[in-house]
Amino acid sequence: MKIDSFEINNSSPVFIIAELSANHNGSIEVAIETIKAAKRAGANCIKLQTYTADTLTIDSDKEDFLIKGTIWEGKNYYQLYQEAYTPWEWHEELFKVAKEEGLICFSSPFDKTAVDFLEELNVPAYKIASFEITDIPLIEYTASKGKPIILSTGIAEQADIELALDACKRVGNNDIALLKCTSSYPAPIEEANMCMVKDLAERYNVISGLSDHTMGATVPIVATVFGAKIIEKHFILDRSIGGPDASFSMNEEEFTAMVKAIREAESAIGVVDYKLTEKQIKGKDFSRSLYVVEGIVAGDVITEENVRSIRPGFGMHPKHYNEILGQKVLTDLEKGDALKWEHLINN
Repeated sequence: MKIDSFEINNSSPVFIIAELSANHNGSIEVAIETIKAAKRAGANCIKLQTYTADTLTIDSDKEDFLIKGTIWEGKNYYQLYQEAYTPWEWHEELFKVAKEEGLICFSSPFDKTAVDFLEELNVPAYKIASFEITDIPLIEYTASKGKPIILSTGIAEQADIELALDACKRVGNNDIALLKCTSSYPAPIEEANMCMVKDLAERYNVISGLSDHTMGATVPIVATVFGAKIIEKHFILDRSIGGPDASFSMNEEEFTAMVKAIREAESAIGVVDYKLTEKQIKGKDFSRSLYVVEGIVAGDVITEENVRSIRPGFGMHPKHYNEILGQKVLTDLEKGDALKWEHLINN
């Protein structure tokens, strides 16, 4: 998968997305500063969400439309999305700022009109949000544009994932990534199930990754170890500005620390290689070997009292210890001499 200039494959670095979402709090100036901060924090990409309250829902106070059991309790859907949406007239400017900052920028569309609008901006990829993974017509239409498709699996059962994948492939788009996601805000860490990152990649033969709503950087680091190649995290200038997503978003300092930890985790994974590096070879100086611990006169035999396996590692290998016990030495040896084969009469 290639998103703009960033190649994503099994050996590539993790593609780190800063999700702007509603964290502009209604101000384009805040949105612009957030993009700049995401660049400073080490993100590869800034992602928007493209919808209006009217493209997502209707303004109704009927029971079905009232939000319950979440951090947005007390609002109806329309009120939440009216507060959270990113005005479409901002998009061109935000894309421009992202490009100037050296960040890739794309968005999550929530209906066909959003896809058409984003096509005019020549987005390099699309992200389908967790709650839209069941909207097969939207996925088909989005995938038909031939851009890479990233699907969040937050509310998806296995059948939902397979329906979404089939929708992409049906319109000839096989450039697909699946992100493990827990659609809870914030998400409990014990529900992260990061072993699924590896399973998604192997089961469906796709790039896999994480869309994370947990607090902190632990889950993204674990995801990296399990092979995540895309990690998305909500990003905010300062949680004190408030907004619908503020409570589970990372600020610049936290995001910077997460990026550093992800990059260190990538380095730590390494490759399967039993060869020693130069530093590791040097470390063998501290290994054990056979040394004279009491002076020995030429012709004397080696005993457990005068030769032992100790540090450092410049003498004979300890595996020869039982073999050399009882053998006679050819020359006088002092305490602290490294025992060598040439010191033995029967070498």
